[in-house]
Amino acid sequence: MAYTLKVNGTTHSVDVDDDTPLLWALRDNIGLTGTKFGCGVAQCGACTVHVDGQPLRSCVTPVSALEGREITTIEAIAGKEAEAVQTAWISMDVPQCGYCQSGQVMTAVALLKENRKPSDRDIDLAMNGNICRCATYARIRAAIHSAAHTLEG
Repeated sequence: MAYTLKVNGTTHSVDVDDDTPLLWALRDNIGLTGTKFGCGVAQCGACTVHVDGQPLRSCVTPVSALEGREITTIEAIAGKEAEAVQTAWISMDVPQCGYCQSGQVMTAVALLKENRKPSDRDIDLAMNGNICRCATYARIRAAIHSAAHTLEG
């Protein structure tokens, strides 16, 4: 069946089954490969995108549930929160292998849009479920604090 998805401000028609996860429509049908497959059961966070501004695991969300909703992927994340997070990620050398980082960044941006001064606990709660096999969690937390500080000033 054909579905119309609005991804990164552009309308795309994808001819997929009702239960096709958004992740595969993004990667295989639309050609946006920044969103990664990690676990397939919404436990690792590598597939995180924003739907109507909220983080969502694309590996378990069927395209049939997303018509008429605004989908943003790592390729088009923008705004002052995104800029602050990306700058902090680079300056603090957060990524190691980098595989999980698109999901980490998408979740961090959503957190800072909701909470401009997150505590360690707020960060831990928001980032819970975003797994980093390289264990850069301390750098991730420090970068989120740095991005929040940038947004304050």
